[in-house]
Amino acid sequence: MDNQLNHLAIIMDGNRRWAKKRGLPAVAGHRQGAKQLEQVCRDAKDLGIKYLTLYAFSTENWQRSPEEVEALMGLLREYLKNDLQEMQKNNVRVVFIGERNMLDSDIAVKMSEIEEQTANNKDFTLCLAISYGSRQEIIKAAHRVAVLVKNGSIDVGDIDERLFSALLYTKDIPDPDMLVRTSGEQRISNYLLWQLAYSELYFTDVLWPDFGRKELEDIIQNYNTRERRYGKK
Repeated sequence: MDNQLNHLAIIMDGNRRWAKKRGLPAVAGHRQGAKQLEQVCRDAKDLGIKYLTLYAFSTENWQRSPEEVEALMGLLREYLKNDLQEMQKNNVRVVFIGERNMLDSDIAVKMSEIEEQTANNKDFTLCLAISYGSRQEIIKAAHRVAVLVKNGSIDVGDIDERLFSALLYTKDIPDPDMLVRTSGEQRISNYLLWQLAYSELYFTDVLWPDFGRKELEDIIQNYNTRERRYGKK
């Protein structure tokens, strides 16, 4: 199919509701959601999307019950351990954005290893937002700007959008063309606030564990009908 969508960002929402509807514990929904993540990556690449950024775990998610957080970290460890071979085979670059200092050291180390091992892959970029909060990202970038000014590396007049963007976690990734949120919620939830300035928005009632290729195709078709104006018209 014709695809004009280069970078798709998704807030993967609805795992717990999916499980509750089936009388299952929340972790069952998260596990199904993790399986769906892997399939959506394959489908997005197959459909010609070049960048896929997924909101996997927010800084606010640390406030969930210890049992649920532990289960989510266990799923993350499984993913980091098992999926590298497929990423390499399919020429996928993996990038992680977020507050790694909040994660257990073994997870943070594995993230860095995967980024390094997939850095030269060119066909598709998967960006996973883990322990991520956009306000925190922007504050950190502002701190970096202040340090650069203080030590004389730049003048105040040098500060512009390009310089600031280069200090964000997503410095080498283009801004999303479209943001999708699943499960019927219509919030951005502290996700890519700077990067979404001119992104198209799309909300679907489909719960993330049920989100598949058909939904991706519908999103691409919807995006292809939109006119990107960037405030010019």
